[in-house]
Amino acid sequence: MSQPLRIGNASGFYGDRFSAVREMLRDGPLDVLTGDYLAELTMLILGRSRLKDPGGGYAATFLRQMEESLGLAAERGTKIVTNAGGLNPRGLAGRLRELAERLGVQVAIAHVEGDDLLPRAKELGLAHERHGQPLTANAYLGAWGIAACLKAGADIVVTGRVTDASLVVGPAAAHFGWARDDWDALAGATAAGHVLECGAQATGGNYAFFQEIYNVKPLGFPLAEIRADGSSVITKHDGTGGNVTTETVTAQLLYEIGGPAYAGPDVTTRFDTVRLRQDGPDRVEISGVRGTPPPPATKVCLNHLGGNRNEMTFVLTGLDIEAKAELAKAQLEAAFGDRRPERVEWTLVGTAEKDPATQGAATALLRCAVLDPDPVKVGRDFSGAVVELALAGYPGFTMTSPPGKGAPYGVYTPAFVANEEIEHVAVLPDGERVIIPAAEVVQSDFSQPPPAQGGDPTSIVEPAGQSAVVPQPSVDNPAPAGPTVRVPLGRIAGARSGDKGGDANIGVWARTDAQWAWLNAHLTTERLAELLPETREHTVTRHVLPNLRAVNFVVEGLLQEGVSASTRFDPQGKALGEWLRSRLVDIPEAVL
Repeated sequence: MSQPLRIGNASGFYGDRFSAVREMLRDGPLDVLTGDYLAELTMLILGRSRLKDPGGGYAATFLRQMEESLGLAAERGTKIVTNAGGLNPRGLAGRLRELAERLGVQVAIAHVEGDDLLPRAKELGLAHERHGQPLTANAYLGAWGIAACLKAGADIVVTGRVTDASLVVGPAAAHFGWARDDWDALAGATAAGHVLECGAQATGGNYAFFQEIYNVKPLGFPLAEIRADGSSVITKHDGTGGNVTTETVTAQLLYEIGGPAYAGPDVTTRFDTVRLRQDGPDRVEISGVRGTPPPPATKVCLNHLGGNRNEMTFVLTGLDIEAKAELAKAQLEAAFGDRRPERVEWTLVGTAEKDPATQGAATALLRCAVLDPDPVKVGRDFSGAVVELALAGYPGFTMTSPPGKGAPYGVYTPAFVANEEIEHVAVLPDGERVIIPAAEVVQSDFSQPPPAQGGDPTSIVEPAGQSAVVPQPSVDNPAPAGPTVRVPLGRIAGARSGDKGGDANIGVWARTDAQWAWLNAHLTTERLAELLPETREHTVTRHVLPNLRAVNFVVEGLLQEGVSASTRFDPQGKALGEWLRSRLVDIPEAVL
């Protein structure tokens, strides 16, 4: 038990690099290989798939990956833990047994179930006030079902909807024999799991300073060497592309989080106590992570069928771009008549350069997105109205694609159900069903964070540990003064942004202590509203993470009803951070 447990990840989403499973097994030693295939949108996709095939509902790609790698995993003695079971973990486990028998590979397969609350949706009050009963309703289970399966000798554990970090916490808890109240160890493993969960984002993918990353080879996927106390080292296999630095790890720690109290079903992890240290080339140590009990309620991912959507993008070229856009809008709105879709949203993207040397430089795009319960309104009616403008519209009329018939969209909403209402079940390799009891939430003082080790946490957490009020900026040193230079914020700051349902988060970190002192004092919620005007009509919460030299903004409702329903040009908020970094600000010369 004194040796670290090496846990790697080979998938950050359903559709990630297919070859990563084999590469991770081939390129270096691993005790456990995880695969994260689920996201809020994925659950919607699997739900629609299950309507057509009740025996489906899982990530079929994982089966194909196992077809070419199951024998290698068995040969290497690497256990596999994955949430590829989606809406049907029992079904995927059965298919894996069939595959193993056909390949002649001896493996013990277990699965975890109980996350699917759809049969109890009415009883639990999970109906949407507008869209009715959900298409999918899945609770975010924790790590202890996975741990039970591994302790019983499972070589492969298939789950449905568990928290992403649980894929790492479960194996670590089983291996080191952690108790349910080993809060700090569980929190440390949760932090490591959060870093691993999105695959190559921890090794330089989607990284603000991407030009500093070694990219001659495809980016390697990350792994964590987890120790008995929950601390870890994030690294990757030797010889693979990308880099692991304190900043690539910081970027991933800031991805899709809210306040410093990161609430999960196993533990509430205090991200404001995370300490990072470069431990050599491509090695970053995570230590000092503190944990407190989990909240008394479990988060549930709900997806509803919301209606139908379609979109078209007009190409505007040359002179009078704004006037051409207004003409296209007026003509299409008139063409709708009394068949106007319930929601119509226009977005003008880009502008034409003066004296453009290429047609691309002379071009801007006008996007029209429409949503309506009636598929005809957003299908034939909408496409027909657009096409009829082809010879009667603005000069140079053209579009980026031919008209389409549209497609259904889903609405995501979160809900919370009391922990004791969830039946978390580990189905062991021999078929025995083990009930995992709900976490016993000890009454803790959530009014103040636990003592930070070398940091200055400044957020106040509400009693359930679910959210935080707006903290006041606090710095150890005053912001640098002196002459300033007007340059892009990205000269001194990195950013990583993403989505959580209809909310967006923007994590921003500074590269040096002096830059952090300036950033923390300068980048307030008011300043964010100036730099990103599209956030002004939304509630914005600012959280401070001094150990990471970072601030995190949560923008409520910016992404509307989730990625599938959002009519924004960037429906998952992935580029918000880069937009922010491109804005000009007055930065003291001393920190440049």
